[in-house]
Amino acid sequence: MMRQLTALTRRELLRIARNPQAIGASLLLPVLYLILFGQGFNLPYPSYYIAGAPDYFSYFSAGMAGFVAVTATLFLGANVIFDRLFGVLKRTSATPATPASIFGSRLLAGSVQPIGLAFLVLGLAALLGHVGLAGLSVTQSVSPLGALEIVAAIVILSLMFASLFLAIGFSLQQPQTYFAVVNAINLPVLLTSAALYPVGRLPDWLKTIASYNPVTLAVEVIRQNLFSGSVGYYTYSPGIYLLGLAGWAVGMFLFAVVLAARALAPAR
Repeated sequence: MMRQLTALTRRELLRIARNPQAIGASLLLPVLYLILFGQGFNLPYPSYYIAGAPDYFSYFSAGMAGFVAVTATLFLGANVIFDRLFGVLKRTSATPATPASIFGSRLLAGSVQPIGLAFLVLGLAALLGHVGLAGLSVTQSVSPLGALEIVAAIVILSLMFASLFLAIGFSLQQPQTYFAVVNAINLPVLLTSAALYPVGRLPDWLKTIASYNPVTLAVEVIRQNLFSGSVGYYTYSPGIYLLGLAGWAVGMFLFAVVLAARALAPAR
């Protein structure tokens, strides 16, 4: 199975590398968000509203890393549907490759781009501060453990939603239905998180929902490790938030595996 997984993952990575237009288009969204929304809404907020970040743009940039780690996984399931329509998935299923290796290869290859985009957002946000615009201000030294926590948060978040959207793609037949379903999941998840909004301005009921949101858990890990003033605004340490995020990931991954296994099971 490992040989099959490696071969299929390499093939999926080559497909991504041979489509530079799609890569360029995926880079456009985070750039526009940082330049238009981040710069346009970089208003003075009290520290309480932005959880101790030095300014709103820095708060926004950390949230954007979590935001793109989710949104960049949306098209993974759509690619599965188009591959089914064009016969690619049927040919792959006719090989000795197991359903687990087919699902796993698409998950591993498809997660590379969201993870890369999330770190690109942080790098670009910091770079903007050197060209006369508001930029990401890191107000504390990021320790090796802190860097590892940031990487873990982004990787877990990307893999979690990539597995879910892939499983939905394997389960559905029409791209229109797929986009309707994933938007019904994606938008509420992002809009009920503390990724982009000043968390201190959220009503109490929404703060409660946001505190359990997996996107919030991931970006809180990032913010605590980037901003020295943010630590006192969080109830738990980054390690505890990572445990909560891992719990979400395990539950969502198991649900995705069940969906994908049913969809990839041989017809009787």
